[in-house]
Amino acid sequence: MSLRTFVRSRKLSGALAVTSVAALSVAGVVASTATASAAAGCRVSYQISNQWQGGFGANVKVTNLGDAISGGWTLEWDFAAGQTIKDGWNGTFSQSGTRVSVRNASWSANLGTGASATPGFNGTWTGSNPVPTQFRLNGTVCTGSVDTTTTTTTTTSSSTTTTTTSDNNPGGPKVDNPYVGAGVYVNPQWSRQAAAESGGSRIANQPTGVWMDRTSAITGNGSPTTGSMGLADHLNEAEKQRAARADGQLVFQVVIYNLPGRDCAALASNGELKADEIGRYKTEYVDKIAEIVARPEYSKLRIVTVVEIDSLPNLVTNVSPRPTATPECDTMKTNGNYIEGVSYALGKLGAVSNVYNYIDAAHHGWIGWGDTNPQYDNFYASAKLFATLLGKNGATKDRIHGFITNTANYSPLEEPFWTVDDNVGGRPVKEASKWVDWNDFNGEVGFATAFRTELVKQGFDSGIGMLIDTSRNGWGGPNRPTAKSTSGDPTTYVNESRIDRRFQKGNWCNQSGAGLGERPKAAPKPGIDAYVWIKPPGESDGSSTLIPNDEGKGFDRMCDPTYGGNIRNGNNMSGALPNAPLSGHWFSAQFQELMRNAYPAL
Repeated sequence: MSLRTFVRSRKLSGALAVTSVAALSVAGVVASTATASAAAGCRVSYQISNQWQGGFGANVKVTNLGDAISGGWTLEWDFAAGQTIKDGWNGTFSQSGTRVSVRNASWSANLGTGASATPGFNGTWTGSNPVPTQFRLNGTVCTGSVDTTTTTTTTTSSSTTTTTTSDNNPGGPKVDNPYVGAGVYVNPQWSRQAAAESGGSRIANQPTGVWMDRTSAITGNGSPTTGSMGLADHLNEAEKQRAARADGQLVFQVVIYNLPGRDCAALASNGELKADEIGRYKTEYVDKIAEIVARPEYSKLRIVTVVEIDSLPNLVTNVSPRPTATPECDTMKTNGNYIEGVSYALGKLGAVSNVYNYIDAAHHGWIGWGDTNPQYDNFYASAKLFATLLGKNGATKDRIHGFITNTANYSPLEEPFWTVDDNVGGRPVKEASKWVDWNDFNGEVGFATAFRTELVKQGFDSGIGMLIDTSRNGWGGPNRPTAKSTSGDPTTYVNESRIDRRFQKGNWCNQSGAGLGERPKAAPKPGIDAYVWIKPPGESDGSSTLIPNDEGKGFDRMCDPTYGGNIRNGNNMSGALPNAPLSGHWFSAQFQELMRNAYPAL
């Protein structure tokens, strides 16, 4: 197929945080010394969240400090340098010359005393992008600031206190692609495990993701694979690695993976939280992670969060009335806790200025089918589902930096010898091959590129980037095809040409014959921010037999090499390796096989 291409604009600067305060209370007057005037009744925070050449994103928070407003509100300001509004959210935006007006959204006409509204927008600029200096809420003047440093003086009857707050990202502005011009954190625990394997020293210096797969992982739970390092321990080590670099730039990759009712279509990676425990997810898990990553000592790190793998696409493919539905996925769709949890994590973590959120977007062998029939459309339906996150729980565009595909999976980047549009024996392989089965893609680069385009159409920022996990998708070794098949039979042609040696694209557990893929690399293709090893090679996907445990992990027959499959993998053999431990535990036999079959070869 002809894949859509695009050119991403380079963001030159951003993350300019400005807060201005004006309030009148019985205790005294609170005013910013950097502002031109102050008035009772409202307070405004104006934050430029991202800025690039010719464009920027901003969030505005207006708080009503006067009498309750009912029946509608309007916030107004002027742009001094000819900036223009492109699109907005959480309000209806209009602009006449320099004057910008934001009317309340239909669902937020009332603004009680002490209540806030949070409109946001993307805009354009030429020459300069100064912050507005004055705001009006229903005609009442609030204040604005023109400086990134806000000095607040509070006067009471008995004392005067002055406090100064500065830009909350001393490491510099958020960049377009966090991987460019930076190193990536090498987890010393995984590195030691890899180096202890025969031949493992060849890859022990590669960066991998740090998984927060249980609440106890935040403080360090002493598991056989992860050891005793908690999140702060890893960040402390990352800061040492960053400081040792000449460029002073380092990416730290952390996987946010503990949703209530986690992985509703599988058992091997079920989690600790029950389907209705969304409160615990927020307060005991996300809030604690957010507090740690927001600490000043980590502000110079570029923290990449991979948010909740194997979750949202289940709400498209594995719910009723689909024949692939599971009761657990039906429950998660009904209670809304996947959407609630993911949006909460995006909003909470994205509020930290040096955090880059990437949402998991499955892989082409899961949602690569686009069709006008809703029963068969996974591609467009998934993009639309992701779009429902926007604006919920603070998950605004500027807090979503991109998406990641193929996390902990095996789909190759590209098939070098054939395409789904090939015609063999007078028949398109797309319809004639059971392996393709009408899928629009046969590799992750094409899928990620096209899915990115669709996500932008659904409302995500045009600057979003994609990550692809290449930790186990190399498919090298002696069984790798070296040329296109000459067969005139479409099925034989595809099977003899494809490098992906799985029985079926839906097979996900400890796949026999897999190899290490491309080494982690920044900006390998247009629109692809990086190839990454988010799944640490050598960590199991799930146990091949039942292993009782206290980690909430069940036994999934897809990890049993004798299993003949189910409707979700077309009733094919599982292709799993034998003698596998619990998910996340070290699997030496798999690690050795991944090295043997690495492509490019080690």
